[in-house]
Amino acid sequence: MTNKKIAILVDSGCDVPQTLTQADNLYVIPLKIIYKDAEFTDKVDITAEEIYDRLPVEIPKTSLPEGAVIQNIFEQIIADGYKQLIAITISSGLSGTFNSVRLIAKDFPELETFMFDTKNIGIGAGVQAVRAAELISEGQPFEQITKTLSDDVTKSKIFFSVATLEYLQKGGRIGLVSSILGNALKLNPIISCNEEGIYHTVAKSRGRKKSLEKTVSLVKAYVGDHKKVRLVVAHGNAEKEALILIEVLKAAIPQASEVLFGQISPALVVHTGPGLIGLGAQLLD
Repeated sequence: MTNKKIAILVDSGCDVPQTLTQADNLYVIPLKIIYKDAEFTDKVDITAEEIYDRLPVEIPKTSLPEGAVIQNIFEQIIADGYKQLIAITISSGLSGTFNSVRLIAKDFPELETFMFDTKNIGIGAGVQAVRAAELISEGQPFEQITKTLSDDVTKSKIFFSVATLEYLQKGGRIGLVSSILGNALKLNPIISCNEEGIYHTVAKSRGRKKSLEKTVSLVKAYVGDHKKVRLVVAHGNAEKEALILIEVLKAAIPQASEVLFGQISPALVVHTGPGLIGLGAQLLD
């Protein structure tokens, strides 16, 4: 066991698997979903399904929680006896969470905080928390864990096959022209985060089937010859397709030790709309 307890802090956009969210040393900063007449807390009092149901009527906005909410979480972590903290956020290129947490961490010098910008989103970011939890349970020292995470930031990647460009366009996440053309030509783009942690189009395929086949081939190419691999499959209101793709990915990448599976967070749903499929991998060697 380590002589100092280490806590992990994530934001709800990291889509950390449920098994880990129940761990004693994991704390979650919930993002906010804002409608004209109401505000909700991501994954607490609103589900992805409820957002899908309301999308035809209103596309909400997302935002960070108030600073006081993050401060309270820091106070709780200290009260629970932790001396060191690994704060893991979705890409600073897509959200202000990283910066908010970094600034608040300065107010708590008694807690040694390592800020980790995953340059990723959804479960692509969440697997970094899974990795941190594994290293902590192995009893590795704080300095070694933070070095490993930093060195391995590029060893996690997720590709999203987007069913419609409407929501990315309305959320200001991609250029307007590409979305109008894309919808007219029935192009299904595959997007991922680049080195700066910003969405970019990796490929375009005509039609859903070709798009998903291409996404599988992108993951396979990313994995390459790596022997130790964890696969990830995430979906936005597309569970049947996602379950089939788990088997396709396992057949394509038989060396994978496990597949993490889940629905994307309500906060991510807002920007991508229904029908999103995310396939990716974390390289462990």
